[in-house]
Amino acid sequence: MRETKGFDGLVRATLQLSLIYWTCMFVADSILGYFINIDPLQSAPLKFVLFGAGALMTFGMSLLLFRLRGLEFPSKAILSFLMTAALAPLFVAIDFLNYLICEYPEPVSFDPVYSGYMLIEGASMLFGWSCLFIALLYCFEVRDRERRLAAVREEALAAQMQALRYQVNPHFLFNTLNSIAGLIEEGAASRAERMLMSLSNFMRTTLSLDPMHDVPLGDELGLQEEYLAIERERFSDRMSFRVELAEEARDALVPSLILQPLIENAIKHGVGVATGPVDITLRAAREGERLHISVENSMAAEAAPAVRRPGMGVGLRNVAERLRLRFQDNGRFSSGPVGADRYRAVIDLPWRCA
Repeated sequence: MRETKGFDGLVRATLQLSLIYWTCMFVADSILGYFINIDPLQSAPLKFVLFGAGALMTFGMSLLLFRLRGLEFPSKAILSFLMTAALAPLFVAIDFLNYLICEYPEPVSFDPVYSGYMLIEGASMLFGWSCLFIALLYCFEVRDRERRLAAVREEALAAQMQALRYQVNPHFLFNTLNSIAGLIEEGAASRAERMLMSLSNFMRTTLSLDPMHDVPLGDELGLQEEYLAIERERFSDRMSFRVELAEEARDALVPSLILQPLIENAIKHGVGVATGPVDITLRAAREGERLHISVENSMAAEAAPAVRRPGMGVGLRNVAERLRLRFQDNGRFSSGPVGADRYRAVIDLPWRCA
């Protein structure tokens, strides 16, 4: 299908270029004829027939060059020269035949000087066209390679982003299944059942998402409710989660599941290492033509030094890499302690609306 579309595009471009080329040749030849005292109106029918025949010749040349487009450039140049050498005498013969018909029944003598000029003119036009058509072929080949390269890059990017997104899931799944097992051992079967259902819903939804497609921030937050439902079963007595979301930011587009590692990191390094209550706050707002998202959590004083130092674990590196792949230099991510007992992760994206 793609090759057919490319061929159709080449045919249209060839016809357009041919029309422009021979129209320009017709006008240029008429102007030059005027300066050597040839009436343009009187000679127009003859030139129309002659250049029409030239257009048919170049059509045949183009067809042959297209069929042999796999040849190296020097071979194409030699082929163009040979075709020009074969067709230029035919161009002169058609011009002389035109002249015979117009002068009939008057006798016409062959003028070798004039015919020599016509031979040079015809060869120049035919060879000029072949050069233009070879350039057109290379142009379409380059564009086709660029399209194929872009498709390959997109597929590679999708695979890389898919791998990055799934990189977090095994760790999260391991922790959740451990928590479910703990609840079962404690005899809290109803809580374990709710947690298992939330896990099932969350995994089913995340597996169906396309990592290359962005989602509205409101939908992304709705998906995180499934994840938070799981974590609330684990830390219901020590975790509070608050969302401060500007209304216009609800429709802003974000990469799917971009918030899950941030929230998981806040729970793991906030709630997971603290003995007292921990609050987590997610903020999102528009700042000019940027979307600013932050996830901030309180951090226990007894947190390990490694946790308190600025840096990124697997989940946060995952977010930074996804943003780099998706937005290149137009997406930014930072994280680290803010003050003695707070930790903040920040995403800064181009503003795009659903």
